[in-house]
Amino acid sequence: MNEQVPLSPVDPWMLKNLREHVHGLVRKAIISGRLKAGEKLNERRLATELGISTTPLKEALRQLEAEGLVRTEARRGSYVTFNARQAEEMTLARAALESMIARQAAKHIEKSHVLRLSETLEQMKSALLVADLNELIALNEKFHDAIHEASGCQYLRRLQSNQRMYNHETRLLVLAEAHERERSFREHTAIFEAINLRDQDLAEKRMREHVMTAGEEHVRRVFGSQALGD
Repeated sequence: MNEQVPLSPVDPWMLKNLREHVHGLVRKAIISGRLKAGEKLNERRLATELGISTTPLKEALRQLEAEGLVRTEARRGSYVTFNARQAEEMTLARAALESMIARQAAKHIEKSHVLRLSETLEQMKSALLVADLNELIALNEKFHDAIHEASGCQYLRRLQSNQRMYNHETRLLVLAEAHERERSFREHTAIFEAINLRDQDLAEKRMREHVMTAGEEHVRRVFGSQALGD
């Protein structure tokens, strides 16, 4: 009697439903500036471009409206609301959260966390040499995740998790430039050094500056001359 061949596990990407995929694609277009602030979203055209019906698109737009990226008006349609001011607010929020998490990491870090951060920096250095953007972004997120773990924070990490997709799209845009990748690596190294020294004030300061610098660059890329604070 032949043994039954087990089924292959489901690929993780298939676990997302259509609405989530559509939401991610439209959100990415908004945050990267491909869909501009104030622009009316033509649902039929977008659905055609995505190769879907308007139903999952409408569902995704409702989710984006709840996130503050889209505004829907009765009988008028949906409009992009993400602008330089909102990008500034997101950056300030992330800077506040990440800097406090870095401060707690410097206070509570253990040898296992130091090793993980050190290894991640070495991997970043290798990816930087071959200009592997996707690998750098993955390692960038791994580095920040390691700091979050070292901090032991629970409440702050839950608050920060709401910005993960925004952070990912920002990194894709900013780290596309070689000089920005090099700057980011230097800043990550400096943050690690402060945390490893258990210097809470310095770790907080360096993380805040790192996040604010990336946020300012993102605004310049997406909104041109509309820099933070204008």
